[in-house]
Amino acid sequence: MADQSFGESRNALLPQMRIDDLLDELISRVTQIRATRDRVQQLLQGVLAVSGGLELDQVLRTIIETATELVDARYGALGVIDGGGERLERFVTVGLAQQEIDAIGPYPTGMGLLGQLIRHPEPLRLEDIAGHEASFGFPDNHPPMRTFLGVPIRVRDTVYGNLYLTEKHGGAVFDADDETLLTTLAAAAGVAIDNARLYDDAQRRQRRMEATAELTRGLLSGVDSRDVLAVLVERVRNLSGADLVMVSLPDAATGQLVVEVASGVGAEQVSGVSRPVEGTETGAAFTEGVGRAVVDGEWDDRPLWKGIGLGPAYIAPLGVVGKVRGVLVAGKRFGALPFDAAAVRMLTEVGGQAAVALELAARRADADVLALYADRDRIGRDLHDLAIQRLFAAGMTLQSVLKITEKASVRERVTKAVEGLDDTIKVIRSTIFALSEHAAPEAAPGLRSQVLQVCHDAAEVLGFSPAVRFTGPVDFEAPEAAVEHVLAVTREALSNVARHARAARVEVDLETADGFLELRVADDGVGIPDGGRRSGLANIAERAAGLGGDCTVGPRESGGTVLVWRVPLDR
Repeated sequence: MADQSFGESRNALLPQMRIDDLLDELISRVTQIRATRDRVQQLLQGVLAVSGGLELDQVLRTIIETATELVDARYGALGVIDGGGERLERFVTVGLAQQEIDAIGPYPTGMGLLGQLIRHPEPLRLEDIAGHEASFGFPDNHPPMRTFLGVPIRVRDTVYGNLYLTEKHGGAVFDADDETLLTTLAAAAGVAIDNARLYDDAQRRQRRMEATAELTRGLLSGVDSRDVLAVLVERVRNLSGADLVMVSLPDAATGQLVVEVASGVGAEQVSGVSRPVEGTETGAAFTEGVGRAVVDGEWDDRPLWKGIGLGPAYIAPLGVVGKVRGVLVAGKRFGALPFDAAAVRMLTEVGGQAAVALELAARRADADVLALYADRDRIGRDLHDLAIQRLFAAGMTLQSVLKITEKASVRERVTKAVEGLDDTIKVIRSTIFALSEHAAPEAAPGLRSQVLQVCHDAAEVLGFSPAVRFTGPVDFEAPEAAVEHVLAVTREALSNVARHARAARVEVDLETADGFLELRVADDGVGIPDGGRRSGLANIAERAAGLGGDCTVGPRESGGTVLVWRVPLDR
């Protein structure tokens, strides 16, 4: 009876146990369905999030943040592959504080395990990063990472970059569901990136056109080229994301490239710095007319940039081969990723358009100079053909008056008037010669301008400005050997007047006539006292004698002293 009772009791429990198992399995499947539904919903939300923006930087940031949250990873990164398909040109991270990023050092460029996905763009799941053959460890100060999930991002059938996720929370490994979700998100991310890139290209193109239009307007309006280039480099720095942008132009005197304008970190340190053309990166871009990308450690003049920490850079020539007017250099801080393809394209186009604007400005300046010279020639002809002839006729008329008058006072006044007209004619002729001088801006100053500068400098010690007059083409006829002597004699004579003459007026006349170059310095001072020191006058006389000339010093008829220093002209 006991055995029968036990058997009946056991048979009654079996259905109950099967029901419990079925309920557990059902609950488990419902839980899985709910979890899958939640993850699908999370995926849809992620797709909507990455598709909702147009700013490329923000889209990339949203993609990696969504991916990290979707697969419950602690760390995430999105690497953008450069145009060559071998390196990373941009690296966006999630999970690391800025202090940790700074401690780790430069961003990766696509070596090791990250390069595995570049070379083989297929999903990759690892339980232990260190166990993969392509892994060669982490840099110093890098947090430990074990599990790994990587998925490529394709844009129009081209691999744009990769998603890298590590350290799933709770110590779990990434599973097939994580890979499926991340692959689906990567497909949506590719569409979002394509839209953002098109928008970013349009925005960059518009800003680039605005910058070059501003450059052209500034240069053609006559504004100083340095001011216009300063605005350009500031615009380029904002467009390219560079830390330092500068423009170097060739120096005709030294043959070196000189930094004319700079903007950004270390701009004050590099402004005005000159570098040789031969054997330098900037010189190579200048001579070859081809842009050059420079990565960390490749700068030939690294000591110059060490203080400001310049790293990757791009050097764009201003012009094409054979017609390069300078170079545009954009650099980033040491450790930063190189410029992406869009930035390189922008820098190249801006460099070419800047060269065209500079060429137009140079032609405009040449046209302005030619117009100025033509106007000077016209004024000179008018002075010669009209003013001088009329003055000469007036002088002849006055001289005829001398024949019909007997009064001494009238004759004296007429004579002074004729002498005044003669002096006026000399001044006009001197002005005509000055207007005819078409020296290049970079040429050495002529004797006329140097004498004017000496007289200008002497005005401070004299207390007034000397009256200066030139007669004849002194810049063309004065012997080269006499130029320095003329300046020294003028300087010494004015110094003597300031120290001894107590004069209120000084006249400086420089004339070429009758085969001689004559300098005359006259003052209305107290004159030279008997027995006074004459060492300075002796030096002046020796200068004249050394050139085959002579020097005289004596009293002036109207009071004061007159010095006449004369040397023969070159035959």
